Amino acid sequence: MTAPPFDIRPATPADVPAVHEMIGLLAEYEKLSHLHVSGEAELTTALFGDHPAAEVLIACKKGTPAAFALFFHNFSTFLGRRGLWLEDLYVRPEYRRQGCAKALLQGLAGLARERGCGRFEWAVLDWNASAIEFYQTLGATVLPDWRIVRVVGNALDTMADGAGTASPRPPRG
Repeated sequence: MTAPPFDIRPATPADVPAVHEMIGLLAEYEKLSHLHVSGEAELTTALFGDHPAAEVLIACKKGTPAAFALFFHNFSTFLGRRGLWLEDLYVRPEYRRQGCAKALLQGLAGLARERGCGRFEWAVLDWNASAIEFYQTLGATVLPDWRIVRVVGNALDTMADGAGTASPRPPRG
């Protein structure tokens, strides 16, 4: 029996530099480098501080970090159960098409099942046709009717302060 090509395991604080580097590479791939402003210290606190906000599975090949999957729990009001949200998955180019992403996704699906999650979800950029096709071969459904809504930066401050809110519409009829 041959050993699996990738060792999938939870990240440790020692993995933060490699994960941070791959986050930078992901931002570059998605043409979003200008949004990558966090440093290793923030990532360490987010993953291993007093109140961790997320977790990471890391894939290694012969001890070398090849990929990561950063995830956290959300909650479904309809299912009455928490879910697992995959925020980011990145595979270094030299390890692509070797089963690494599939191994990470299977590991996350197993973790979701183990933790009693009602669902496992993530977003994919609409231009990433190869990723969409890959996810569908694994049994994932791309939801056509849903759009991600985001408030960030000054817009978040404006919303929090209550400024810019529209007055409610009068009832019809």
